[in-house]
Amino acid sequence: MLDIFLKTLPFFGIIGLGYLAGRRGFFTPEATAYLTKFVFFFALSAMLFNFAANLSLSDIFDPGFVGAYLWGCGVVYLLATAVAFWRGLSVAEAAIEAQVAIIGNVGFLGIPMLVLLLGEAAAGPMLMVLATDLIVFSSLIVILITGSRDGRMSLGVFKTVGLGLLKNPMIVSIVLGLMWSYSGRELYAPVNEFLSLLGAAATPGALFAIGASLAGKSAERIEVAAWLSFCKLVLHPLSVALAALVLFPVEPFAAVVMISASALPVAGNVYMLAQYYNVAPARVSAAILVTTAVSIVTVSLVIGWLSPLS
Repeated sequence: MLDIFLKTLPFFGIIGLGYLAGRRGFFTPEATAYLTKFVFFFALSAMLFNFAANLSLSDIFDPGFVGAYLWGCGVVYLLATAVAFWRGLSVAEAAIEAQVAIIGNVGFLGIPMLVLLLGEAAAGPMLMVLATDLIVFSSLIVILITGSRDGRMSLGVFKTVGLGLLKNPMIVSIVLGLMWSYSGRELYAPVNEFLSLLGAAATPGALFAIGASLAGKSAERIEVAAWLSFCKLVLHPLSVALAALVLFPVEPFAAVVMISASALPVAGNVYMLAQYYNVAPARVSAAILVTTAVSIVTVSLVIGWLSPLS
């Protein structure tokens, strides 16, 4: 367990460095926004393309894996939604809280960290988790918030969702990588070197950007943040573990990756959605801050618990 904690510590150390740079004003919010854009559109996209280009469709899409993950997420999603309605919240607020309860920082933190900790074989399952989060849950929250405000579901909502997916560089990178893999061609040496060099910037850049972005967040509504953090860091991995290990048994290594991914702290893009739609951004901000701080310990505990299975 200590060995795993020491391996994860450098990742959180870079997050801490970014946080300090943001708090001290050395890295301004504008600088953080541009760094995030660089990572999102260039470095991370290169990394994802490289992973996908060396995998087959069967490595990235396994119906049993996706089904188990959706079941595990669905249980916690419905629970968080039910508690939100019990507290008298609107559909939009309930949708945001449910999103916080199940969407981890897979792209910026999970893929770089878990591929390094668990090996290159973790890339396929991690891409499956990322694609499921983006296609299913990121679409669902837009549909629920927009539909609740309009009072009905319209074709315009689905058009917005579809265009959002087509413009998402992570989805585009994975699809293009798979298309290249399907062609059966090796990546040309200069292209491979270019992608490797650019993709190598994704891990430190993403971690630093996470930390710098946390510097502008506050822990308001701490009691709600505590509940949502409990959902994300405890209930979510437990529910996914129940699905992957008991109800819909998944191949052991893939199950380890899936459960580890579900133990990650709340993703920053949930805050971006909350801010864009002006739905409980302070609540989401607090949950991101709390889960990122606590996950320094909990992620190591989960991976240590799972290591005998892999």
